[in-house]
Amino acid sequence: MRIGFHTLGCKLNQYETEALASSFRAGGHTVVSGAEEADAYIVNTCTVTGRADHKSRAAVRNLSRRHPRSLLIITGCSAQLEAEALASLGENVLLVPQSAKGDLMALAERITQSADIPSGLAQLRRESTPSAQDPFALRVQGGLSFHTRAFLKVQDGCDAWCAYCRVPQARGPSRSLDADEVLRRAAELESAGHREIVITGVNISSYRSKDVALPRLVRELVGATRAARFRLSSLEPESLTEALAESLSLERVCAHFHVPVQSGSDGVLARMRRRYRSAGVIEGIELLRRAKPDPFVAADFIAGFPGETPEEHGESVRLIQETRLAALHVFPFSPRPGTPAAGQRPAVPQRIRDERAAELGRISKALLQAYTQRWVGKETDVLIESGPGRAAGEARGVSGNYLKVSVDGIPADANRKGKMIRVRITRSGEICSAVFVRPA
Repeated sequence: MRIGFHTLGCKLNQYETEALASSFRAGGHTVVSGAEEADAYIVNTCTVTGRADHKSRAAVRNLSRRHPRSLLIITGCSAQLEAEALASLGENVLLVPQSAKGDLMALAERITQSADIPSGLAQLRRESTPSAQDPFALRVQGGLSFHTRAFLKVQDGCDAWCAYCRVPQARGPSRSLDADEVLRRAAELESAGHREIVITGVNISSYRSKDVALPRLVRELVGATRAARFRLSSLEPESLTEALAESLSLERVCAHFHVPVQSGSDGVLARMRRRYRSAGVIEGIELLRRAKPDPFVAADFIAGFPGETPEEHGESVRLIQETRLAALHVFPFSPRPGTPAAGQRPAVPQRIRDERAAELGRISKALLQAYTQRWVGKETDVLIESGPGRAAGEARGVSGNYLKVSVDGIPADANRKGKMIRVRITRSGEICSAVFVRPA
């Protein structure tokens, strides 16, 4: 059976898609991308914003129209919270909520080329398989289907209940994978040849397994492996402590950090129910700069949160400038059903939300240009993510500090996906240019 995959949203969704793909591949099925012909497609949806829900529905509608005879299995966070809307998009749609996504891992072992997938899922549900309740049953078995960098899920769910976010509704409370199992899975990924492992979860800052919190976990991951570098997917501002910074200073931890700041205004942060204020953001980012020389620090910002005044928006701009961020991920405020912020007043008009988001977007482009320009003439290690390009010695990859790089002059024996090479940056930009120096 040919199984296609289409993924929306975060790195955690990408990891879970890779886990599902590996289980079907291990079961003897052919795994293809969502753009290829398949007997069944698994769509892993996202609900973090209204736009994400819209994109999830559009993906399902498009697949249903293009492949009316294929089964569409819809899972993920939007499937958990918007099941009725998604199920109505086609007669060939089968909903598997986020809470039962683990059933799809078990399903791959059961079905044959002619198996009836809906009946197989119904049987699994009658048997009450443990995987449906275990968020860590989703794990990659063997190689990756869609990525070069390996993902390692160490945490799921969230207890923060920020005013704008419905992810806790979709994924439940925070749970952490046992630390010994984290180390075992990391060692397996390295043994399989992966040179970079991305540590991911809904809120990895809340990781705790017995007496092991995130700072100790990072140290133990480095100690349990030989050469793999580690990238942390996202760090909450209140988690940026001296103890964490000390762990992040280790050589094989990437100098790339993503911080969901959301606003530089203390008033807005209070209305968002965030657990920190602007001074804590500034202090935390300074700790990251002490941990690594000139790290790539990106941040999320929400533009036009209910009640946000021009002065409060200006406070965000000033914080961005003061912290010298490298890039921004900007979202116009999107009211999410069932969240406190959906009913907060006064609402900022959509036009103003979009204008403020556009302003932050322009600032982000200037920040990225300034950051990449500082790296021209410097050397860094790059993981090749695409094979040889149009010219034999070309490839594209990503550096430890998250520079996206196009590299020339790579010898044939060093030019393959997953290989780490040393390069010198020759030109800045959203995609930097570089020349090959040596294998890394």
